[in-house]
Amino acid sequence: MRIMRAAFASRFDDADPLAALTVGEQPEPSLPDDGWVTLRVTASSLNHHDLWSLRGVGLRAEQLPMILGCDATGVDPDGNEVVVYPVVPTPGDPRGMSILSEYFPGTLAERVAVPRSNLLPLPAGLLATDAACLPTAWLTAWRMLTTKGRVDDAEAVLVQGAGGGVATAAVALAAAMGKRVYATSRDAAKRERIAELGATAVEPGARLPERVDVVIETVGAATFDHSLKSAALGARIVVSGATAGHEPTVNLRRVFAMQLEILGTSMGTPDELAALLAFCAERKVRPVIDSVVPFSRVGDAFARLHSGDIFGKVVVDHTA
Repeated sequence: MRIMRAAFASRFDDADPLAALTVGEQPEPSLPDDGWVTLRVTASSLNHHDLWSLRGVGLRAEQLPMILGCDATGVDPDGNEVVVYPVVPTPGDPRGMSILSEYFPGTLAERVAVPRSNLLPLPAGLLATDAACLPTAWLTAWRMLTTKGRVDDAEAVLVQGAGGGVATAAVALAAAMGKRVYATSRDAAKRERIAELGATAVEPGARLPERVDVVIETVGAATFDHSLKSAALGARIVVSGATAGHEPTVNLRRVFAMQLEILGTSMGTPDELAALLAFCAERKVRPVIDSVVPFSRVGDAFARLHSGDIFGKVVVDHTA
């Protein structure tokens, strides 16, 4: 049995998720069938999903230890540089699928097993550390804007709570698409950073100079009323998270009078990831990266994410 270094959940701790993180040796993941391959990981990035896993959300005790991590770039058995699409068919799950680190070992390790069909070529000109940011947060933002939000038919976009991975990605992508972008943040320093990405940065709840056609909503109860009030006739409010409350009060009169669409989404398809990779390569759009940490200090990467004082993605460099 081959042994490798990995970052994994060894127990659950809702109050202090970092205490449930272990960095140590684990067996190399096995291949469920002939369609899977083992990949040497070159870079990965963290998501709040990893912290929720340490808290015990989405995992059962009998699944421990579970190697964490959804996102990765790496080198396949044929020596090709690839990007991992992290959604895996999972018949036993009600969704019919799961994300790496839910049922199958994740990417925060020296090696990861994935279906060969989940590997996409790393585009020329895109660094592995940049591409490792894209398969979860950036893919979610891309799907929110394009497939769900139909942003091609929009002129103005509101992004709630910019600073986190999905919201910051949505700002950068919508600006690169030539849209007028408004973005909220409670943090004045983050509002300055958001403005540098091409958005008009405002405080949460601020009245906008116009109603918007698409709202990117990852905050939830704290911002949902503002999202409704900021929406133009026929606007799409696309929801992929609820970091500040999952049960908002919704004014249904406004929903039907303004003919609003409230749409839920999560992740995206392999074709959408391929389109995102091509868009970033061709338009020279690069992910907003908070910090790059060597794998030898992966615990520091988790502490950085857990602090909440981040802007963009925390990346782990497995070659350093």
